[in-house]
Amino acid sequence: MFLKTHWLLPALSGGLITALGLSGCGSDLPGSATVNQTVNQVESSAVTATDPPLPVYETIVLPRAVVHVVTIPDPVNYPVRVAVADELAPVEQLASQVCATEGCAVAAINAGFFDPNNGLTTSYGVVDGSLVADPSQNERLMGNPALTPYLDRILNRSEFRRYTCGGVPRYEITRHRAPSPPGCALEDAVGAGPQLLPQDTSVDEGFLDPATTPVRDALGSQSANARSAIGLKADGSLVLVLVAQVPDMPSGMTLPELSTFMAEQGVVQALNLDGGSSTTLVYGRTVHHGRRDPAGEVIQRPVKSILWVGGQ
Repeated sequence: MFLKTHWLLPALSGGLITALGLSGCGSDLPGSATVNQTVNQVESSAVTATDPPLPVYETIVLPRAVVHVVTIPDPVNYPVRVAVADELAPVEQLASQVCATEGCAVAAINAGFFDPNNGLTTSYGVVDGSLVADPSQNERLMGNPALTPYLDRILNRSEFRRYTCGGVPRYEITRHRAPSPPGCALEDAVGAGPQLLPQDTSVDEGFLDPATTPVRDALGSQSANARSAIGLKADGSLVLVLVAQVPDMPSGMTLPELSTFMAEQGVVQALNLDGGSSTTLVYGRTVHHGRRDPAGEVIQRPVKSILWVGGQ
């Protein structure tokens, strides 16, 4: 069973929803029968019929996890952007530094992979059209003999992108070496992976190798853990998802369970983000952490990059 609770964040001005032209799939998540639904709205005298749809936050309580979901129905007026840190820092700290006005970041979530030993990225990052994170410059990645057979796939993993196409934002989840659409300029991108929808790309991107003994599974995909992801819906909405563990261990979701969950939310294309102790979601002034120790205490580590939602 699960319990859903919704919150709407106040907004200020108007705009359009971008269309993405995607196709999707759905499936059945074990143990997820709806019990009831509670809707809570934050009052805002600024909201009118001509204002853009507000970002919506909801929590979904499952037997082994609490899932935090932020849906951005209008990513034109509430664009999703990338920030990359020079030094590792908590998600909430990075979110507080992305723009000059307090609270201008409506929401933020941890994003790309990195090496906690040297603080260097293992995912590509583009901010304002410039490459600011390059995994090929990380010697611990490039010089690791255990990863040599997978390097070409690692350097072509999937990423979340924001383009400007004729002055309008457009979003895509695609492989790093894929060209930008005609007439579009790449503004922001952050690598992660694998893609969860419309199909799992774990093998193609070097996360999973069933041919090895033991099986290479870099993300522990079949084990329940704290997870984070971003998804695109067919109507152009974007969705941020954080899967938080509960005190009873093991808890969280496997990657197949996360894929199923997102499909059931109407997501048609999804990208797994860095998970485990990196898993953090900021919404408004509230910080949600994903990983817990056996005693139920939060485990958090600083991160290299975030996705953040700009406000109006």
